[in-house]
Amino acid sequence: MLHYGQEIFEGLKAYRHADGSIWTFRPEKNADRLQRSARRLALPELSESDFIESIRQMIAVDGDWVPSDHETSLYLRPFMIANESFLGVRAAHKVGYYVIASPAGAYFANGVAPIKIWLSTEYARAGRGGTGAAKCGGNYAASLLPQMQAYDNDCAQVLFLDGETGSHIDELGGMNVFFVYGTDTLVTPRLTGTILEGVTRDSIIQLARDRGLTVEERDVTLDDWRDGIASGAITEVFACGTAAVVTPISQAQGP
Repeated sequence: MLHYGQEIFEGLKAYRHADGSIWTFRPEKNADRLQRSARRLALPELSESDFIESIRQMIAVDGDWVPSDHETSLYLRPFMIANESFLGVRAAHKVGYYVIASPAGAYFANGVAPIKIWLSTEYARAGRGGTGAAKCGGNYAASLLPQMQAYDNDCAQVLFLDGETGSHIDELGGMNVFFVYGTDTLVTPRLTGTILEGVTRDSIIQLARDRGLTVEERDVTLDDWRDGIASGAITEVFACGTAAVVTPISQAQGP
């Protein structure tokens, strides 16, 4: 793993309810995504039942670490790494699967509050045919330098464009993005293989449709965004993810 990057991971949270019980959110979706990531990284696919059981056993042992304060949770990190004692460019014959956990508060310093984002025009998070749809460390490594640029420009997150045309919105460094049109339409970039299919993204789409809202998964260009803001057609923009939950975006800026 240290040399050839065969590594995948997941992220989900355990929440303590008012009655003291502990709940996770749609862990079967994380199990499914871990399998897809494994397939892309030439790693073995862990069964959904084994994935769920690993989460149950972690909570059984470390349930006391699940906090109960507002906007807190126990963040769970299942991951799989190649750990074979071998140096050669091929898929590993031996891997390890582990689960670690840590109490967590709000992802952003100010909690669920509007954030300013940095539009990266120099770097792309992933390319067509690459590993953008897999949850693997290499994608995040590629995002760290532009994320540092975001911090240098007083922005909380970086937003990436597609690597092919440089004109379509892809996703943020660690979360998906939605555009609200009027009061009844949600638009989010379609999954092209370069965007991670977020569990929160999927949940928002389902909840919106259940409530009678129109949801469109389609290409969104920078011009669409600018024109929508200028005309008033876009009334809100927000980011979403396991860590960020749902976070409003107040401003986007770039070089």
